[in-house]
Formats: sequence, C-alpha cells, structure tokens
Amino acid sequence: MSAVAAARPFREGLLELAPPRLLGSRCGRCATVAFPPREFCPACRATTGITGTALPAEGVVYSFTIVRQAPPGIEVPYVLAYVDLPDGVRVLGQVAGIEPDEVAIGLPVHLELTPFGRDDDGTELVGYRFRATGKEEA
Repeated sequence: MSAVAAARPFREGLLELAPPRLLGSRCGRCATVAFPPREFCPACRATTGITGTALPAEGVVYSFTIVRQAPPGIEVPYVLAYVDLPDGVRVLGQVAGIEPDEVAIGLPVHLELTPFGRDDDGTELVGYRFRATGKEEA
C-alpha cells in the first residue's frame, strides 16, 4: 500500500460508507488497527497483509483540551479531544454538541461529517468531528 493509497481511504471513506466511517488499516499478522491507514503495522512492523478497515463510529473521550485562542476566523472556545474507539484506536478530533465546560473524560461521542469550506474548484470540503451523545461513562 503506497502513501497515496493509504491516504485515499481516509478521504473517500468519509463519504462512501453509510453511515459515514473513518477508514484505518488492520494488520493481518497481529490484528493491530491504525488510524490514519499505514503502510506498515505500528505494532509488529509487518509490511504485508495490511488491509483497509472501517472504524467504529462510536467512542468515548479519553482526554481533551478547551481551545480558547485561535487564528482569526476560527470560532472559540472549542474542544479538541482524543477519542478512544472500541477497536483500540485513538483518534484526535473536535467535539461538538456540548458546551466546552461540560465535556468530561468518558463522555460518549459519535462520528459526524461537517463541511468546512470549498477548494479552488468550488468543491465542498468535508471533515469529521465527534458529537456528544450523552452523559459520561462511570
């Protein structure tokens, strides 16, 4: 899998799966799942048997920070969090749907797509973030 091929599932996976999912890679040797997709396994260093895999859309906040200062045009405050997915992958993303001061470790979240602009050709640019789904886990 080349670097370009590895990055392509990340971009295309956002829009092609229903419901939308991020795509990672899974090692056929040790079953380690990675995000973003890798050309080699970060656990056992295998370079063969690496396949694309859809990541779960649900997770919980592992750690977070409230960003209160950003470049012009970026609305603050916002929450940036590491989210643990059930398959062992930890993903960095923004958390929406909750006041920043109410975010807590263990908060359940789910993946959502969000437009964030247009490219030079006018094509809508779509990214991902996580939306809070309820109270934190005990």
